[in-house]
Amino acid sequence: MSASTDAKHMGRRIKMKVVENSIGTRRAFTITVGTQEGYGDSAKKHTLAEVVGAAKSWMMQKAASGKSFVTGFFTSGEVVYAWPEGEGKAGGGSEPNATFQGEVTPLYGAHLTDEEVKVLLNDLASHLGEKLGQTRVYVRYREEVWILQAEDQTTPTGN
Repeated sequence: MSASTDAKHMGRRIKMKVVENSIGTRRAFTITVGTQEGYGDSAKKHTLAEVVGAAKSWMMQKAASGKSFVTGFFTSGEVVYAWPEGEGKAGGGSEPNATFQGEVTPLYGAHLTDEEVKVLLNDLASHLGEKLGQTRVYVRYREEVWILQAEDQTTPTGN
């Protein structure tokens, strides 16, 4: 691809071109983590700034030791769920969460195998889960999805 485009910036034309070695197969990922520790009114709620800080500290530790890491951006949301409570009855709830999204780009991550990316994602997801007091963290990479769960912990439904 040799496409280029012209754009105006502050009254002057800037010509953009595709960066060499930046084209490749899409390898998108997401990590979704709750931002509330516990349930009910007494639950501790973490801010998006705390979540970003936890991810940034993980990245900086990796960078400082010369190791690979993933980068991306956070969005905040609310997970909504329900559960059965006997015949014809159900309970439901919602919790705040943060989703980290990114892509392993050919320019910076071509050297990483899919298995290495999964290890990085699990490492970051575990770090976020620990810092935010979560039992489970949800991870997606390419077409796969999995759930990490803190050892020796169960969810309120016993899973």
